[in-house]
Amino acid sequence: MGKASDWLREERRKTLGDWAAFCVDCGHVQRYFEGDEEELGETCPQCSGELRHRCPSCAARFSSAFVVDCEACGAGVRPAEQFGTRIRKAGR
Repeated sequence: MGKASDWLREERRKTLGDWAAFCVDCGHVQRYFEGDEEELGETCPQCSGELRHRCPSCAARFSSAFVVDCEACGAGVRPAEQFGTRIRKAGR
């Protein structure tokens, strides 16, 4: 990716939060800053499903709301499809 996309990514993180949490059941996403992790609930505010903010295998945080496999250890963190649609395009 080019410098423009890196700049945009960093600006987005400064505004919305460095890390992402998502509901395994309904797909609700919540961005958060490192110091606010303790305020995250364990359940989704939308459906009461599991709100996942760390990899179950290695405890790494998620930098993307669209993560399917952990960036640190490669373990699957959620199904690749939600509501019949792929979360990520093939090859990404």
